[in-house]
Amino acid sequence: MAELILGPLLRYVGEKCAVFWMETDSACEVTVLSTSARTFCVEGHHFGLLRVEDLECGEVYKYTVELDGERRWPLEDSEFPPSRFRTYPKKEALQIAFGSCRVSVPNEPPYTLPKDEDDRGRELDALRGLALRMRHQPVDQWPDLLLLLGDQVYADEVSPRTEEFVRSRRDMDQEPGPLALDFEEYTRLYRESWSEPVIRWLFSTVSTAMIFDDHDVHDDWNTSQAWLDEARKTDWWDEHIVGALMSYWVYQHLGNLSPDEQEQLDLLDRVREVEDGGPVLREFALRADREVQGTRWSYYRDLGDTRLVVIDSRCGRVLEEGKRSMLDEDEWSWIEEKVGGDFDHLLLATSLPWLLSPGMHHLEAWNEAVCGGAWGGLAAKVGEKIRQGLDLEHWGAFNDSFDRLAELQRSVGAGERGEPPASIVTLSGDVHHAYLSEVAFRRGSGVQSNVYQAVCSPLRNPLDAKERRVIRAAVSDFGYAVGRALSLAAGVDSEPVRWRMVGDAPWFDNQVAILNVDGRRMSFEIDKAVPDSDGSEGHAEPRLECVFSHQLA
Repeated sequence: MAELILGPLLRYVGEKCAVFWMETDSACEVTVLSTSARTFCVEGHHFGLLRVEDLECGEVYKYTVELDGERRWPLEDSEFPPSRFRTYPKKEALQIAFGSCRVSVPNEPPYTLPKDEDDRGRELDALRGLALRMRHQPVDQWPDLLLLLGDQVYADEVSPRTEEFVRSRRDMDQEPGPLALDFEEYTRLYRESWSEPVIRWLFSTVSTAMIFDDHDVHDDWNTSQAWLDEARKTDWWDEHIVGALMSYWVYQHLGNLSPDEQEQLDLLDRVREVEDGGPVLREFALRADREVQGTRWSYYRDLGDTRLVVIDSRCGRVLEEGKRSMLDEDEWSWIEEKVGGDFDHLLLATSLPWLLSPGMHHLEAWNEAVCGGAWGGLAAKVGEKIRQGLDLEHWGAFNDSFDRLAELQRSVGAGERGEPPASIVTLSGDVHHAYLSEVAFRRGSGVQSNVYQAVCSPLRNPLDAKERRVIRAAVSDFGYAVGRALSLAAGVDSEPVRWRMVGDAPWFDNQVAILNVDGRRMSFEIDKAVPDSDGSEGHAEPRLECVFSHQLA
């Protein structure tokens, strides 16, 4: 008798459709809301991807999950309300929660302690806090979308339970060490990250959209061509990148897509047609790593009258010095097409912040110029070591792409691609602190929209005290002066926009951000995880406390 291993996850939701994803322990028929589909198999693992269509716009639906006719969801004795969702209305208010960087470790001491008290500590899980808050809220106050902007799993920082499984398969004292190496080990990462009952319920009732970042694969993944060349020299990289991209396609990417986009996936049809889709996905994953052009991980969703475009800023990079770009030309063209139209708001989501603090931005722009030969060959080699050592690989380190994204937003805000939206907001994570930056274009730009960068990280992986001091120095006036002086000395042109952080930024706690969208109005808030008053610190469940709010439009 088939059982659920993971899920159900509520993935894509539109005005008249919803997509459900799950993992089962054997092949079976999955049924949700009177719609059924057979599971497909990848290397002994069975997955259900169910597209429920012909729903009513703006309606709330409760649902259960049956496997071969036997009810398997909700779980028996669950303390949470029934799983439900609402198809997106065109005009009603929506709530979007987002964040990134969530290490999966137990929700008990020492893992709930600060890092400075125990190096295993990751403090309280903000995502868990969001679910526990929802349990006591009216349904109309629940988020409509949870946007996870990278590092859903940490392949290079495996949890104790996953480490035990890996040690049972191979010698972790040999390269690549404590790393999720292949597809089988990746399945354990996802199982541990998504199977905890509180998180499982959250994912069953809030639509999720996801994109990967470096730790989903390896720290500093695709930082530069030099980094990638060294990785490919090892005897384990190919196995690792294949396992990473296979698992990402199955566990994350498929559910990002609408039913129409899924129907256009020749790869999905091929996987479903065979007894084991593993060989098909292995071939695809290796090609996706070797050939940037031809594989698109970016996607979009319409949330009522808000357009969300999620940009892959990690796997689709062009890394050749002198031609560096966050995306290849085909993907840039696709994004330029998707931002055109008449929307109340345009949300651009990318795991890596478009705007860092100005000082860090200029440091990264300087480093790219030096690595590209601005100060000669010897300086380029030193610059590459600095780039990899300090993780200088955000949008500022791809200066042409930075400018191109700025121009894209200027043209949208100036009404050159349709009616100007009330706001254009870039949503990001990665940097283990949160902030809101207000953007100003040059005079005469014609921009009528309010433009912001909103960053929220981590969900659960805070910086220690030393790391926080480094970030504070980078956002200071002195940090800006040093970074700008370096970039000018390396011949970097002045940036096409100016920006400043709003409020008492940055915030360093485990935290989740909330966007409240109501017509052409939008607000932003940051909620940090704090111990509930009913328990002692280190043992308490998390609750969320608002530390910052701001009206964006």
